Amino acid sequence: MKYYFFLFLMFSISSFSQTKISGHLKQENEKPVSGVSVIITELNTDNILKYDISNSKGNYSITIKNDSEKLQLIIRSMGYKKIVKIIDNQTQTLNFTLQEEITELKEVIIKSTPITRKGDTLNYSVNAFTKQEDRSIGDVLNNMPGIEVLSDGKILYQGKPINKYYIEGLDLLEGKYNLANKNLPYKEVLKVQVIENHQPIRVLDNLVYSDQAALNIKLKNNYTFTGQVELASGFSPLLWDTNITPMVFSKKRQMLSSYQSNNSGNNIASQLKTLTIDDLLEQFERNDEKRDWLGIQQLAIPNFTEQRWLDNNVHLITTNYLHRLKKDYEIRLNVSYLNDYQQQIGFTNTQFFTINDTIALLEEKYNQIYANNLKTNLTLQKNTEKNFLKNSLIFQGFWDHQQGNIQLNANNISQNLNNQYFKLSNDFKILFPLGKQIATLKSYFGFNKTPQSLVVQPGQFNDLLNNGTPYDEVVQNVDLQTFYTNNSLGFTKGYKAFSFSPKIGVQFEDQNLDSYITTSSFQDLSDSFNNSLDWTRSKLYLSLLTQYKKDKLRFQLATPINLHTYDLEDNGLQLGQNLNRFTFEPRLSVTYDLTSFWRLRASTDLNNQFGTINEIHYAYILQNYRSIQRINTPLPELQNFSYSASIGYRNAIKSFFFNLAYNNTHTENNLLYNNSILENGATELQALQRDNNRRSQNLIARVSKYFVVFNTNITFGANYNTQEFQQILNSEITDITTQSWRLNGKIDTDITNWLNTEIESIFQFSNNEIQGQDNQTIIQQFHKANINIYPKDDHYFAIKTEYITNDLFSETTENFFTDLLYRYSWKKKNIDFEIRVNNLFNTGNYRTINVDNFSYVETNFMLRPRQVLFSVQFAL
Repeated sequence: MKYYFFLFLMFSISSFSQTKISGHLKQENEKPVSGVSVIITELNTDNILKYDISNSKGNYSITIKNDSEKLQLIIRSMGYKKIVKIIDNQTQTLNFTLQEEITELKEVIIKSTPITRKGDTLNYSVNAFTKQEDRSIGDVLNNMPGIEVLSDGKILYQGKPINKYYIEGLDLLEGKYNLANKNLPYKEVLKVQVIENHQPIRVLDNLVYSDQAALNIKLKNNYTFTGQVELASGFSPLLWDTNITPMVFSKKRQMLSSYQSNNSGNNIASQLKTLTIDDLLEQFERNDEKRDWLGIQQLAIPNFTEQRWLDNNVHLITTNYLHRLKKDYEIRLNVSYLNDYQQQIGFTNTQFFTINDTIALLEEKYNQIYANNLKTNLTLQKNTEKNFLKNSLIFQGFWDHQQGNIQLNANNISQNLNNQYFKLSNDFKILFPLGKQIATLKSYFGFNKTPQSLVVQPGQFNDLLNNGTPYDEVVQNVDLQTFYTNNSLGFTKGYKAFSFSPKIGVQFEDQNLDSYITTSSFQDLSDSFNNSLDWTRSKLYLSLLTQYKKDKLRFQLATPINLHTYDLEDNGLQLGQNLNRFTFEPRLSVTYDLTSFWRLRASTDLNNQFGTINEIHYAYILQNYRSIQRINTPLPELQNFSYSASIGYRNAIKSFFFNLAYNNTHTENNLLYNNSILENGATELQALQRDNNRRSQNLIARVSKYFVVFNTNITFGANYNTQEFQQILNSEITDITTQSWRLNGKIDTDITNWLNTEIESIFQFSNNEIQGQDNQTIIQQFHKANINIYPKDDHYFAIKTEYITNDLFSETTENFFTDLLYRYSWKKKNIDFEIRVNNLFNTGNYRTINVDNFSYVETNFMLRPRQVLFSVQFAL
């Protein structure tokens, strides 16, 4: 009984301590007001005890427990005057009439994040990284942290080349993406996506991982017709620059066509280069790209802005069309024709270092280079989550010609080269489900022909070719025909966190090399100057690729076993050899994500390389006027063991990227090359059978940070490379070490909304050491400082300067360049008018030096004179 009495008492006390405040809210016109906050706080504080929001009838009700005698009631809502009232802490009904009031909102500025991340995809906002002087999407990519655009147009992400370049998810250009980078107006692009760990074949997406990144250009509209037209003309000499590039992008079709022509130093041929790493690796494996057996002595190309030195007259026509068919098929046609003429004027001063002597050679050079090439690629592709099919039919034709004149002491030497090349190939690949696994069938067939000839006047190598007597002319002819095929069958099977991909295949190559040397003396040369070499190689390979992916850890182990067979026979010389080798070439890579920002990667691999036909031929071949070689040795055999490690950091929120990579490679070689340097600087190359080693190390670091508050992008990089190896110089075995360092930095900042500055510096140090003796360390510096001024929205003025200094043999040279640019944008018509003055101070030549294995080559290159160019550009 006492227990029930105690419960009743406690309930009564609790009931009496509760306070209920309720009421009704209305406007002056008696209409109820809903959605109004009614708040009870402690007296004269912001400490909220309870609150309620009025319902559709304007009623509110709050029950509160508090011992205070007084409470504070607050009523507030957007559009009404705030009410504050001190009330007794007791149950009561309080009704209020609210008075309307206009509420002014403070200005709020919302800044979007320039880089966002979703899964494995980083999204770069194009607007955030665009500067007023930018025109193409390639210009904007240069401003994005974590992304690096090299001088040849190749795009790196975190120091590694991208494996694909997409526009709206489609691969229109297949590796030749510089064509889009240079010509796609950035104003049509919404964002640039970096897709990390990108697997291009969708059927393998969840089975075979990739640690490479792809780039995808996201456009603003589902249908885009764009492009650009630029017409420019100028003087000193008479100049022109024309670019007409229309583009169409939609969900079913894409088209990019272009006609470009100029003689102003703009190297548009670079837009046709293959740049994606996967395509480059395939070309290396097949070894069927154009190779020049013969050449003229050229000037070392300056390693700074091409428009200062490239003396050209070029025409480019290209069309690229992709159409999506039914059932997820795509058909793509890529056609391009290039006609290019270039001149080179200058001299080279070469110092050859031997153990006992230094040989100097001064050559004044005037070269004319003619290039004509046609490339076509017809591709049918299907890439879905269930299967993959791709077939590419490719034709390439090169009709190139070069002429060179050299003044050597008091002698004039003429060189005339024809170097043609033709290739027809078909590349087929299909992936399809077979039971619970994916089958892969690949087949490649290719045929190419390389007819080349070199005429040198007067004749060279008198002792070797004409019994020591001077003569008028020597002619070298080379004709190489190649058939190559690679066929394989593989399977991919997933098991829990593992995937297994066994593959079996065969490669076969048949080459026929015919070469001969003739002289004006009509003397019958011995068979030692005529090659008739039949070269056959094959490789039977069996490999297993094992991958593991779970959480933060990924590793990949490849265990290929190869049977190599080589058969060489020269019928004329009655020489030949056979080689059969089993090789085991394992490769292991491990990737671990420490956090969502930090990534570690390590890899090691063992591989074997055997010589190609240009590395072994039993008779002499005159490569150029001062180089003749015969490689009558066993087949080259190289075994490379390498290991590497890298650490990377990428933080999209803070726009901060960092990567550090180290690579060490040890190579064992069965041949040692003998360079005989004659008194006139000519070299004879022979190879001797002698085991030797080569060790190389490379260290690369790069950091980039974008400061949103200051609109500033900062990038710093460093690269160190060293090689140690042996070479025979004038019959003496010589230890050689080469070293190079490179430091670079760039700061791009908007000081105000009308002033932007860009500062970039590069320091390069290089030298070699021969038999323990250090040669001079060559120091090169490259500095750029650009000032971009925007006095009004439609006006742009720029001062672009470049300062270069080089250490030469006996002095230090300096070059200073200044360019001026003014642009007026007629925004109503979307037309730009521009005037450019290049090389304002008319700097005439450039001197630099290159460090080779056993020589330093000082080059004086004739530059383009001061030129003025007027242009009109508008977007389509």
